[in-house]
Amino acid sequence: MRPKRHPGHHRSNLAFSAPCSRPPAYIRSTMLNRIKSLLFRAPFDAAAYSASATPEAAVVEIATFASGCFWGTQHIFLKHFPPTPAPGKGILRTTVGYTGGNPLVKNPDYKTVCSGATDHAEAVRIEFDPRVIGYAELVEFFYRSHDPTTLNKQGPDTGTQYRSAIFTNSLEQMEIAERVTKEVQAKRFTPKNRKIATELTSAGEWWDAETYHQLYLFKKPGGYQCPTHRLHW
Repeated sequence: MRPKRHPGHHRSNLAFSAPCSRPPAYIRSTMLNRIKSLLFRAPFDAAAYSASATPEAAVVEIATFASGCFWGTQHIFLKHFPPTPAPGKGILRTTVGYTGGNPLVKNPDYKTVCSGATDHAEAVRIEFDPRVIGYAELVEFFYRSHDPTTLNKQGPDTGTQYRSAIFTNSLEQMEIAERVTKEVQAKRFTPKNRKIATELTSAGEWWDAETYHQLYLFKKPGGYQCPTHRLHW
């Protein structure tokens, strides 16, 4: 039996989760990419993708997005909005983790989330300076960098932990997210007879993912990356 939902996290579209697993073709492709990366990779410099300290003059806001496997979500945001060299492009720091799940479950781990039993989503928490980049631009990029029309699924990854979701941290963010969603739907998907399935809800409790998940694709550039994590326009 699935756990009861918290009243503050209503969602109209539901599906049962599947364990974190990859189809054989994707596993083979990932293995080949990993071999290539080991042969040709440059030393990983974590400082290039995470600010060592928030600038004293920075104004910090939080954006929280889920768009499938969080390795790829974090990777594509940082590739296009690197924090360094200063002042960067507005993103100050990112963290992958779990949110939107059963509030009775505290500090869930990756295996538990992948079981689908807790209803948490794999997500990315972005600290950004709104004077450099606006929340609306981040929301538009979120839609641009995955497929928001598939319910509880990105590429071969299936389950509610891979759902497309925006977790807003203020009433203003919710209003912006709703507006941008309508704009993207009208411009990008209505002409294709497709409908955005992204969940828009208030942010709840956040749990950082395990250390090895942080900046995963920067540390392991040949690792698995969901094929929907690319620029779609």
